[in-house]
Amino acid sequence: MIVSVMNQGRQEDSDIKKMIADYMECGMLDNIIDMFKHDKSLYGYVGDLLLDERMRVRIGITALIEALREKDRAGVLSAIPTILPLLKNDSPVARGDAAYLLGIIGSKDVIPYLSVLENDENVNVRTIAQEAIEDIHARTE
Repeated sequence: MIVSVMNQGRQEDSDIKKMIADYMECGMLDNIIDMFKHDKSLYGYVGDLLLDERMRVRIGITALIEALREKDRAGVLSAIPTILPLLKNDSPVARGDAAYLLGIIGSKDVIPYLSVLENDENVNVRTIAQEAIEDIHARTE
């Protein structure tokens, strides 16, 4: 019974992530913004959505965080733990996207994590990390 409930919860999570990603793919950002405003638990999916293979979804997540950065600061900050693991992802695109998104969020707390990427093997990731750190410093000083 417990396994059945756990599997049901995973399926519901998967269904919600798919719905959000599909809405993003269709350009329904305003709908997703409203969903995140009303259900703070959705911020827990940001990291997974940033790994979506569809570029429109990844761009949509960035636009979502930009739109809510000031309006729902606590919610946006709650997404950080879902993004940090992506800084160690095998894919340089995932590492770069994560660094860029953390720069948009703008919390000084992530600077030590971004600093590690300043020595990344990929020049684009290094550049994105450096720019994210500069952006955070510029907004918080």
